[in-house]
Amino acid sequence: QVQLVESGGGLVQAGGSLRLSCAASGRTFSNSFMGWFRQAPGKEREFVAAISHSGGSTYYSDSVKGRFTISRDNAKNTVYLQMNSLKPEDTAVYYCAATAGATIRVNDYDYWGQGTQVTVSS
Repeated sequence: QVQLVESGGGLVQAGGSLRLSCAASGRTFSNSFMGWFRQAPGKEREFVAAISHSGGSTYYSDSVKGRFTISRDNAKNTVYLQMNSLKPEDTAVYYCAATAGATIRVNDYDYWGQGTQVTVSS
């Protein structure tokens, strides 16, 4: 079992930055492949970024590549999402998730946080 708690969301103007954090407890964090997803009102949950167990490999959706950076600190059981050059279309609830294998598919993730709201004003 893994418990995930996101923080760091908020309201920011277009062009601004936010850093999301996801604190994990329970199952050994370093054994987990971690992902960030988001869901806007009326839309399906979509992949944003993912990071391998060691942090050596990262993956991004085309819509955030070059603007967002995912990282992890296994000593602190925490994964981060640094979001720069934010756009109004980035507005969504952001979720972190954990799974054992390497995947960016929403349905392959076993554990989810409660989500944190990110709102980008124009």
